[in-house]
Amino acid sequence: MNYEILTWLIPLPPLLAFFLIVLLTNKNNRISHSVAIVAAGISWLLSMLVFFWAIGKNGVQEKALSSSIPWLPTAGTWLDIGVGLDALTIITLFFVAWTVFMIFIYSVGYHNFGQPKGDHDHPGLPPHGATLEDGKGNQQKVMSIEPMYARFFAFISLFAFAMFVLVVSNNLLTLYIGWEIMGLCSYLLIGFWYAKPSARAAGQKAFLTTRIGDVFMLIGLVSLYTLTGSLHYEVIFSEEVLHILATTISPISGLSWAGLIGILIFIGVVGKSSQFPLHVWLPDAMEGPTPVSAMIHAATMVSAGVYLALRFFPILSAGWEGGQILTVPMLIMAVIGSFTALFAATIAVTQRDVKRVLAYSTISQLGYMIAALGVGAYTAAAFHLLTHAFFKALLFLGSGSIIHGMEHGVLTTGEHVDPQNMFNMGGLRKKMPVTFITFLLGGLALAGFPIITAGFWSKDEILSGAFNGGYLLVFVVLAAAALLTAFYTMRQITLVFFGKPRTKAAAHAHENPWTMTGPLVVLSFFAVAAGWIGIPEAFPVFGGKIPNLFGEFVGSMLHQGGHEATGHSVIPLLTSLVVSLGGLTFGYLMYRFIHDTVRDPQEWALGKLYTLLENKYYIDEIYQLIFIKPAKWLSKRVVYQWMDKTILDGGLHGLGAFGFWLGNKFRNWFDLPVVNKGGDALASGTRHLGMDMKITQSGRVQDYFMWALGISLLGIVIFYLILF
Repeated sequence: MNYEILTWLIPLPPLLAFFLIVLLTNKNNRISHSVAIVAAGISWLLSMLVFFWAIGKNGVQEKALSSSIPWLPTAGTWLDIGVGLDALTIITLFFVAWTVFMIFIYSVGYHNFGQPKGDHDHPGLPPHGATLEDGKGNQQKVMSIEPMYARFFAFISLFAFAMFVLVVSNNLLTLYIGWEIMGLCSYLLIGFWYAKPSARAAGQKAFLTTRIGDVFMLIGLVSLYTLTGSLHYEVIFSEEVLHILATTISPISGLSWAGLIGILIFIGVVGKSSQFPLHVWLPDAMEGPTPVSAMIHAATMVSAGVYLALRFFPILSAGWEGGQILTVPMLIMAVIGSFTALFAATIAVTQRDVKRVLAYSTISQLGYMIAALGVGAYTAAAFHLLTHAFFKALLFLGSGSIIHGMEHGVLTTGEHVDPQNMFNMGGLRKKMPVTFITFLLGGLALAGFPIITAGFWSKDEILSGAFNGGYLLVFVVLAAAALLTAFYTMRQITLVFFGKPRTKAAAHAHENPWTMTGPLVVLSFFAVAAGWIGIPEAFPVFGGKIPNLFGEFVGSMLHQGGHEATGHSVIPLLTSLVVSLGGLTFGYLMYRFIHDTVRDPQEWALGKLYTLLENKYYIDEIYQLIFIKPAKWLSKRVVYQWMDKTILDGGLHGLGAFGFWLGNKFRNWFDLPVVNKGGDALASGTRHLGMDMKITQSGRVQDYFMWALGISLLGIVIFYLILF
């Protein structure tokens, strides 16, 4: 079997599905979702074939597989496109293929469950145009989705294609193409319910915010191409090129070229992976359908940002010789990553929307990965990217299942409450047992519950990497973030599933069909088992008894493998246990007796700090004040009223008036006297000449003879004068 060809084929089925749905099947919902699922299934199958080949004896371990073809001519050379397989590609391909396939299957149940035949409204909700009221009295309009059913599956197919292209690419060109297509798809899918103003605004916010990072990233990629003359990973990541980039100084910044390019590329990562200060788009992305949230948070988009940081780690760490003296890009990553992890976790503890808690959780966990890369814990960052993808996809799809169960209760009882507000829930473990068990496993993995969950092993690796590397401040900040993570995770689980129903809608919720719960079961398996492949050899009790397959496989491609902090200390392990179990226990004790839909115990405990956290530190309001309002004022008062109305419109009006004046002058000076009167004079003269000449036309032969004789004599005289 030619695995090189199989790798080329992996991204193609979702792309073909996109075109088939858009051009042919968009009028038939059943065929449209079938085409999308079959395409995702084919890509999943191809990915698994490549994965199991790669981890086998004949697979890609020490040397990457790479295949390229010429694409665009550039004078005497060509820009190539191609695919490549190395350890990072293989592990990313594995979780992308699984999560994408599960999300596609889940989407069918999500969009169809509870929908009467012929009804075109959002499934499970009151009719289009009705309003729901949340626990604070805010009104929320219900939007319709059914008329755009095929459109949804077309867009997520294109989304999947873009991520597959980015992952299997062996060069910067196709990586950037996939990167930009994902930006477009995020805009289209976050703002999918475009009739809803908040959804439109969220789509625009996501697109423009990530665009900030993308511009800097593009500058970095172009700079890298200019310096190396190549777009291929095998060239730009070679030891010779890395040495040159790390030792030559950029006249622009005084940094090495590797440092400058690394910073530019990392800014792109900050935008895509929603790190502070460009984190503001991701919580608002919850305006899109829940499968879109799962795609963005687990399979694509934010995972692509961390993948890029992992891919460019040789550039980011060029010149790093181990120890505590980090390169400038690594230092920036360590600071921003650890700060973002704690910053987002503090916001998540006060959120009431079941999806927004998970959104801030994603920002925090991505900060974990970035901080790990910042301190050189490459393998730990890659490991957490893998485990996080599974348990976060599980949690988002589980939140969609919870919302659907609540929406059924809203329909049944007619009680207009917000089905996404956790304080309107309670007691759902008995109503939705499959959703409860799977969500519990995902939540425990997020909280890093010891031993049995994947999240424990990957988080513990990151904490160990920070501690063993001597970066104690990073270690303390990440440990605090882990404590808050466990707390808000148990807060969410307790409010949703434990206790008694706090609304009639929650009392009448029920479980969802297998198309929604089936993917939850599959993902819950990986949320537990994915951690077993990365148990470090130095770990007490289990270390060495279960081979560390992940560490061995990923470590085979690590350029800076000799510098990564290894070993396992007791302090990080005890810290992991304490923060996980302590946060879970505290979260349960605080929220187990909640009986109303408004009161949050933290409001009493934290006071004004709770208001600050609930309002997300007013970052959006600050951005409105500092950037958005001045930009609007500038565009209205300066650009529109002064530049547009005064300069451009005034100039154009002045030019028009000058043209009108010139036309009048031209008419008076040339058109009337020359064109008009000249033409009239020519016609009049011709007429008078004709009148004067008609006397010569007498009709008598004698007169004509005399004219001929006279003209002949005149000719003879002229001829004589000329000759003599």
